Amino acid sequence: MWIASGSTDYIFYQRETSKAHQDHIILHEVGHILADHESDASDAASLPELMPGISPDVIRKALRRTSYDDEREREAELVATIILEWASVLDRVTPPAPADRSAQRVHTALSDRQGWL
Repeated sequence: MWIASGSTDYIFYQRETSKAHQDHIILHEVGHILADHESDASDAASLPELMPGISPDVIRKALRRTSYDDEREREAELVATIILEWASVLDRVTPPAPADRSAQRVHTALSDRQGWL
């Protein structure tokens, strides 16, 4: 679940699942952020107390967002899948960074790589 406040975005994910599934859940919510979708929140009774200032309408809206029939959900799912695919490619083609901090600085300074690619 993604909740946007005035200055911060909060992403909540399931603890009792695999790390890979958690990563996918988080990136799905990042997909909503990148696609400029509206934030949602859960209608759990404790959330309004934990996050005052979030409208109860927004909180109720979140539980209805469970189907991939919605275009926004498919879009967020696609973003998560693309990011995970690129990450798996980069894991295979990017040489590991040196373990020694001094060697890391030299490696970074001499590297021809710019940014995340």
